[in-house]
Amino acid sequence: MVAVGAEAETSATEQVVLASASPTRRRLLEAAGVPFVVRAAAVDESEVKQSLRAEGASAFQVAEALAEMKAMRVSAQVPGCLIIGADQMLACDGDWFEKPADLAAAARQLRRLSGRTHHLETSVCVVRDGVRIWHFNDIARLTMRRFDEAFVDSYLAEAGPTVLGSVGCYQLEGLGAQLFNKVSGDFFTILGLPLLPLLDFLRVHGVIRT
Repeated sequence: MVAVGAEAETSATEQVVLASASPTRRRLLEAAGVPFVVRAAAVDESEVKQSLRAEGASAFQVAEALAEMKAMRVSAQVPGCLIIGADQMLACDGDWFEKPADLAAAARQLRRLSGRTHHLETSVCVVRDGVRIWHFNDIARLTMRRFDEAFVDSYLAEAGPTVLGSVGCYQLEGLGAQLFNKVSGDFFTILGLPLLPLLDFLRVHGVIRT
């Protein structure tokens, strides 16, 4: 994991903007008592991933680049604000996974992950006025148990379309826990936002109480 930070304290009145449409990231910040607004960034993630992979970038480098790109896009629209950008990559034995387009794609994805260990490589950064002032990278390792077609069908029937919002087709805090026999890593990192180091940064900058 990597954390970087350098800047003087900022005013407690400085606005925080989440540059993400992710409902999970929004819920995490809300539950932690962080005052913020949402302004989703328009980024063609698939194109960026393809381009960076062609250049030999790692999954971590892609997650970090996308997190910063999202924050930079929004920073140009709201000067003076602290912009939070985040991204997550799922990598398994050299393969990168995307969010499934439908339940049939989710079933294929789960079959590929069954019995294997995959990595969730997550990056969060904060940008102000077009300058990245802090970032943090973390990784979680998750091993899915082996399951058969009947289980995949029943799991998707019960979980429903909500799995399409997750690159791994699961929510670990819910029914998705049944997919695993081993999980190693920070819970918030798995959810897509390394929350604790971000909260430390926001305390230093006067956004939340010390």
